[in-house]
Amino acid sequence: MSNGKQPQDSAGGDQEAPKIEFPCSYPIKVIGTAVENFQELVLAVFEKHAGKIAAESIRIQKSSKSNYLSITVTIIATGKEQLQRIFDDLKTLDCVKMVL
Repeated sequence: MSNGKQPQDSAGGDQEAPKIEFPCSYPIKVIGTAVENFQELVLAVFEKHAGKIAAESIRIQKSSKSNYLSITVTIIATGKEQLQRIFDDLKTLDCVKMVL
């Protein structure tokens, strides 16, 4: 007897990730150690791939003990390739611990 629902595998394999339509506003959060030039290094990567970043598109937050910083930068993303290049370049920075 069928309940009318499509079968799913245990990993939810029949669901697709939502499609992103480009260009779009796209926030990227970078978490890293609070080294002196962390903000400059991170913003240099974004500006290399997305052009000048406006101050209102940047949010910076310190951890409770000020050992880590998170920077959220909202860009106008032009495509998956651009996003992948940004993620790849950010991951090459020693001070970057996570990119979301």
